[in-house]
Amino acid sequence: MRRPVSSLRLSSSVKVKLVRTGFQFTTDLQDLDPDQLSAEASISQQEALEALQAARAGEGGASVTALELLQKEEELRSVVTFSSQLDHALGGGVPVGKVTEICGAAGVGKTQLGLQLAVDVQVPPCFGGLGGQVMFLDTEGSFQLQRVVDLAGAAVRHCSLLAEDEEQRVAMTTFSVETILSNIFLVRCRDYVELLAELHLLPNFLRDRPKLRLLVIDSVAFPFLQLHDDLSQRTRLLQGLGLQLVSMATSQNIAVLITNHMTTRLRGSQSQLVPALGDIWGHAPSIRLLLQWEGPRRLASILKSPAHIEATVQYQITCEGFRDADQSEQLQSKRPRIQSSQ
Repeated sequence: MRRPVSSLRLSSSVKVKLVRTGFQFTTDLQDLDPDQLSAEASISQQEALEALQAARAGEGGASVTALELLQKEEELRSVVTFSSQLDHALGGGVPVGKVTEICGAAGVGKTQLGLQLAVDVQVPPCFGGLGGQVMFLDTEGSFQLQRVVDLAGAAVRHCSLLAEDEEQRVAMTTFSVETILSNIFLVRCRDYVELLAELHLLPNFLRDRPKLRLLVIDSVAFPFLQLHDDLSQRTRLLQGLGLQLVSMATSQNIAVLITNHMTTRLRGSQSQLVPALGDIWGHAPSIRLLLQWEGPRRLASILKSPAHIEATVQYQITCEGFRDADQSEQLQSKRPRIQSSQ
């Protein structure tokens, strides 16, 4: 199996130059010496030497050590949600290299969280962000441009208040509402055929945009509703889609965020709300979050994660975006409830 040059542990600028020159796989580099590669790809001799060493190491086999996996996990980082409690529960935010599903009833904030993350992934690294770009696949027509403008403005104001050193002040000269909007690539997918086609083309799109760190699909359930009469076809397509998203997240080092609807499942004489698309689809995401109402409160719960314990936090949707609930509300919710004697 040939290994893509884009998967090597090299700087993004070097990988971009190699790919643009025509070196797609490590086998394309095997007959070159550092001087030849330096001249052809317009990189320094030291960068050429490192690229050749990485390529030859990559051809040695697919096995890695547990330490290398740990180091890769530490390098990937996460996309913050701007809710400190949810970020803490997730170990830093929505993780790069994994598929995260946000499920919940209509109006609870799934799309709002997707739009928030599309802005947050662009926060400069000196502020703890990724300084990345995002692809937003809108299957329901729920992308709200004015809402993104509001979230972007709030993020810029937030970071400007935190700027203390010269690096942060310099970063703020290019972190603006306009640059945030220019780094969101929006595609409207009207059915499952268009969605699958866009995902098929996405690796080529990513190859030319090494800064892209987030893929949002809002929602994954809607395009497949038209297949309710052919469950076997829907199951096959969803299985392939799940494998594709997992592979893309790990091989391209991006965070994949998908939203999902809730549906009613009958068990005996009782019914309960569960994530849509069935149990088989439930294996696709590494992390599953449930957004739900409890009276007037909005709660986010970790339903599934191999790396986090089950947790529930309270959040709110404000004019500035997805945020922690007011401290007074959280304190009130922690007080013991007194049962009425009547």
